[in-house]
Amino acid sequence: MDAGFPRYRLIDDTTGAVLVEAEEVEGFFVAPEDEPDEVTFSGLHLLDDRKRATEDAVLEMLNRRGEKIGEYFIGRADRGRVTAGAGAGAKPTAVPYRSVTNRCEFPEAEAIWRRWASGAVLERDEWLAWPPDHHDAWLHVVQNSWFTSGRRAARYGTDSVARLNGAHISKRASFYCALGEAVNGPGGYFGSNLDALADCLSADSGDAPPLRIAWVNFHAAQESVGPEFVDSAVAVLQEFDVEVTTH
Repeated sequence: MDAGFPRYRLIDDTTGAVLVEAEEVEGFFVAPEDEPDEVTFSGLHLLDDRKRATEDAVLEMLNRRGEKIGEYFIGRADRGRVTAGAGAGAKPTAVPYRSVTNRCEFPEAEAIWRRWASGAVLERDEWLAWPPDHHDAWLHVVQNSWFTSGRRAARYGTDSVARLNGAHISKRASFYCALGEAVNGPGGYFGSNLDALADCLSADSGDAPPLRIAWVNFHAAQESVGPEFVDSAVAVLQEFDVEVTTH
C-alpha cells in the first residue's frame, strides 16, 4: 500500500474551498468514549490560512490518484494553532481543529480506508482476512465508499445465484459483508441492516435475472448470530421473491 494515502482533505461544503489537505488525521477515527478535544491534521500538503472556522466542514478521503473514495460530514470546525516546521520560512506541519462533533465511531476504519486508497483491486473474501471485530468497520467503509461513488442501494451484479457461506458469518456485520460481496462483488454493498436490505431489494435491478440465494452452512450462521436474526433476514429476502436455499 502506498505511504501517505488516503490523503485527508477538509473542505468548506458551502463554498467548496479546501481548508487543509494532509497525510494523517489524529482523533477522528476513535470510539466515542475516547474522543480527544481536537482533531489534528499532520503531514500537511495544503493549508488555507484565510478561513479559520466553518459550520459546514466535510472530511474527504482521497486515493493515490486523487479521487474521492469516502466522505464524512463534520459540521462545525474551528482551527487551532498551527505547528510550524523547524527553521526560517519552514512550512506548517500540523494543524488542530476543535468543535468537531461528528467523527467516525470505528477506530478500525482508518486502516481499512488505507487499504481502499491503495488502488489495488479488492479480492473476493478479503474482508475475512480481518479479525471479526473489524467487520463492522469494513461494512462501514463499504457503505460509505459505495454511496460516495454515486452508486445506489441496489443490485448491480448479474449473477443469478448469490452464494453465502454461513461459516463466515460470525456477527451481523459479517452477514452484510458476505451478502454485499455475493450480490455486488468484492467491496459491494447490499444493505447494512434489515431496512437497508429491503431498500436494496426494492430497487430496479435492470435486466438481471431473479436473485436466488444459496446459503451453505446455514446452521453455523444461526449459531453465531442467532436464529431470530437469520430468520428475519430470510423473511425479508423472501418478501421480495428471492428464493433462498439452505444447506
